[in-house]
Amino acid sequence: MKQIDEYFGCNVFHDTAMRQRLPKDVYRKLKDTIRHSKPLDISIANAVAKAMKEWAVEKGATHYTHWFQPMTGITAEKHESFLSIQEDSHVLMEFSGKELIKGEPDASSFPSGGLRATFEARGYTAWDPTSYAFLKDHTLYIPTAFCSYDGSSLDKKTPLLRSMETLNKEAMRIIRLFPDEGITDVMTTVGPEQEYFLIDRELYRKRPDLVLCGRTLIGAAPAKGQELDDHYFGNMPQKVIDFMKDVDEELWKLGVFAKTEHKEVAPGQFELAPIFTTSNLAADHNQLMMEILRKTAIRHGMECLLHEKPFAGFNGSGKHNNWSMTTNTGINLLDPGQTPYDNARFLLFLTAVIKAVDEYQDLLRVSVATAGNDHRLGADEAPPAVISVFLGEELYAVLEAIEHDRPYDKTFTKSMTIGSDVLPAFPKDTTDRNRTSPFAFTGNKFEFRMLGSSLSISCPNIILNTIVAEELSVFADQLEQAKDFQKELNSIIRTTIQKHKHILFNGNGYSEEWLKEAEKRGLLNIPSTPEAIPHYIAPKNITLFKKHHIYNESELIARDTILYETYYKTVHIEASVLKKMILQDVLPAAFSYEKELLTIASLSSCQTLESEIAGALQTYCRQLYEKTILLEELLSSSHDPNPHTCALQYQTNILPCMKEIRAYADQLEEIIPTKKWPYPSYYQLLYHL
Repeated sequence: MKQIDEYFGCNVFHDTAMRQRLPKDVYRKLKDTIRHSKPLDISIANAVAKAMKEWAVEKGATHYTHWFQPMTGITAEKHESFLSIQEDSHVLMEFSGKELIKGEPDASSFPSGGLRATFEARGYTAWDPTSYAFLKDHTLYIPTAFCSYDGSSLDKKTPLLRSMETLNKEAMRIIRLFPDEGITDVMTTVGPEQEYFLIDRELYRKRPDLVLCGRTLIGAAPAKGQELDDHYFGNMPQKVIDFMKDVDEELWKLGVFAKTEHKEVAPGQFELAPIFTTSNLAADHNQLMMEILRKTAIRHGMECLLHEKPFAGFNGSGKHNNWSMTTNTGINLLDPGQTPYDNARFLLFLTAVIKAVDEYQDLLRVSVATAGNDHRLGADEAPPAVISVFLGEELYAVLEAIEHDRPYDKTFTKSMTIGSDVLPAFPKDTTDRNRTSPFAFTGNKFEFRMLGSSLSISCPNIILNTIVAEELSVFADQLEQAKDFQKELNSIIRTTIQKHKHILFNGNGYSEEWLKEAEKRGLLNIPSTPEAIPHYIAPKNITLFKKHHIYNESELIARDTILYETYYKTVHIEASVLKKMILQDVLPAAFSYEKELLTIASLSSCQTLESEIAGALQTYCRQLYEKTILLEELLSSSHDPNPHTCALQYQTNILPCMKEIRAYADQLEEIIPTKKWPYPSYYQLLYHL
């Protein structure tokens, strides 16, 4: 059996493979292109394409594809074979530099938010040399950006790359003001923790709501839920162990740094977390991770659910986005070191992040706004919709000392003794963990905990990179013009703490008291997606994105439109599926059982229990039918041409109606025998792995 280090990344055309297969001058020029964002010379592209094709063909590849991330939030690909027919009808396996650097998929059916009309079909994919090509299913996958005929970004990768370059530029302005340590580049790094559910695939196929919507639209609670906290970190079933083993191997071959896996809080829920890598690679890797989880689950007779809230009454699934900034020399700029009070550069970067989160709360909220995530945020299972920053006891004390210009009391315990001689003392972290905080400092990084499990991590990281770059830009302007650098540095840090301290909160984000306190502090509370989306194109945010060349105004408006359309189309599909489930299956099952009960009751000369149950069934059925007809009417009337108005109609009218329908349907499920109920129950779905 091969060791992991023998096959890790074996299906990736990574740096080692390029160094081995490319001429030295080509390799050097390619790395220079990547490092300094220079235009790629066609002769270099031809050499890379030749080496890449030979490597892929040796491994059994017959096709290649430009792999891109349109604004659907998932990936897309168009496969082309390496075959080239010669004049004498001979067939050659060819792949040119031109084919490597540019593809031309039909762009007409991808979301564009009005950037182009449907008949304007031309789109281009452009090779992203900062992401490694890889081999999967006998196909060479080439990570690419995706744009329209006029150059407008139609994807999530292009603005992510722009934001990384912007943060690097502004961070380096700060770095150069401190003693030279040989730093030439600053990269943002991400490690996204992926939560998901596993259920039996045959049961999944019997639930139209799961198949079409990714979540259950009806379903009565089982007798046992997650009350005993006995699933979290529990022993894995063998079936899941075998599944995870295959997932790990597939991901490791693709160079994905899958590391941590365990049971999560809800029955049937699990988590897979990778090691940190650059934001661009992390976005690619997370897309691969979600794909491999789904495909591998099917091979093991299971279905992987990535929806944020597949089961009502149980914890939903998130994707914690662990974000930091690292230099080319390996220095983590958010590492406080042994003496954070004396680490001026760390404090400057830390306060830049705090200021960014405070001034752009709205953008961070928009970055995680989806119909699915609305079911999680604000519940006692995920952070509240109010953005706040957790720093922990020690860093908070450090900032307070700086704010009030007083000596820092360095009496914090640096090691912990557990109280048994046989157990060793161990170093104490600078912070505890706060699972209720949306934006928590966890030692040398910030954990943005609001992302939903199915979300592409690109948008949250585009926004994180951009807003932090903006604050670093402001700081750099002040410091570069300062006559007394040290005095100005101290003033920036102290003033920033004083102005933005209200965003800091170390307590329980689930409490009602915090929501009241947050309102007093002037923090935003944006509970739903339709209320969040307008902030995307607020004047200050348009100015921000245009200043740093992340989006132009039309690209921003397009994304705003797509968010609205995705929201109300998602809810429309759910409502349509629910209506059919009720009318075609639930009510007929209830009528059948009612008829059976009335038949039994007719054999008795007096009032019987059967007739009472039949009466209750009839009442629930009447209420359920009336609400379902109302839902049908609401669906017919909720088509306002204004996307914002339409989304609000779905939120304020249709979702509450669906909730009422669910309540009546779940009451029926509690009465109707399991064998007569048309769908697998929560008990079967969550406990029959």
